[in-house]
Amino acid sequence: MRVIAIVGPTATGKSALGIELAEKICGEIISCDSMQVYKGMDIGTAKATKEEMEKVPHHMIDIIEPDINFSCADYSLLAEKAADEIIARGKTPIFVGGTGLYLDSVVEIGSFCDTSRDENYRAELEEYAKENGNSALHKLLSEVDEKSAAEIHENNVKRVIRALEIYKCTGIPKSVWDEKSKLTPPPYDATVIYLTYSDRELLYKKIDARVDKMIEEGLVREVQGLYEKGYLHGNDTASGAIGYKEIVAYIEGRVSLDEATEEIKSSTRKYAKRQTTWFSKKKNYNKIYVDTENVRERVDEILGGING
Repeated sequence: MRVIAIVGPTATGKSALGIELAEKICGEIISCDSMQVYKGMDIGTAKATKEEMEKVPHHMIDIIEPDINFSCADYSLLAEKAADEIIARGKTPIFVGGTGLYLDSVVEIGSFCDTSRDENYRAELEEYAKENGNSALHKLLSEVDEKSAAEIHENNVKRVIRALEIYKCTGIPKSVWDEKSKLTPPPYDATVIYLTYSDRELLYKKIDARVDKMIEEGLVREVQGLYEKGYLHGNDTASGAIGYKEIVAYIEGRVSLDEATEEIKSSTRKYAKRQTTWFSKKKNYNKIYVDTENVRERVDEILGGING
């Protein structure tokens, strides 16, 4: 079953290309963005507009409230269901977004498990083992993944931590991923188009301009509304979203609006760098430099010149 994905760092034109391509080949878009799943988080996540969604059906957008935690495992189940339904209608699923782990969870079962990382959590577990002992750490694994715990000796701290990290990142035990990778071939024939810039500074300028536009379009008002409804508090996933946590700091009087804006730009640039690192490791992705190549011509070449 064929699917197409358009990925890359923020501000590279993924959404526009996705809509254009969907219209051309009779496709439907599946958002591959970890924050676009949340209702009311529109400006800061650069969601497609109402007009754009009327042109082309979009999926995995506005599906839960911002105070509900949403994991990669949740995304995998729902996105695969959406893709299968699109294919059943005789159309082509087009994944569009910059959350590489989410795309992997659907189209690359084995590598999804392999690339799931949380450095902070790993450091916490290392400290936990030092303070409480290897046996206590191993007991944590037994509580979430009995099969892996039975296979990994408690003194192999590195492997115990890795198994816990996989469960933390994906919501699925390592033992389950191991079985999937052995028994299940990739469910889709995925063609991935990776948009990026050859000039990193040009990308950063695009990001800065985009953040300024978000402020002009009412990002503060959007965050204020969510904040007053009781969202963006505590440890829910949405509260850590770039563009939202910085404005919350402004709303609470901890920083000025200029400071919050500059922090959003800085955080977004760092995120774009991480995205670039992630996608650049994928040797089977079709890379297009949007600042030096004709994107539309390259897409036609990659997809074999398919048209409406």
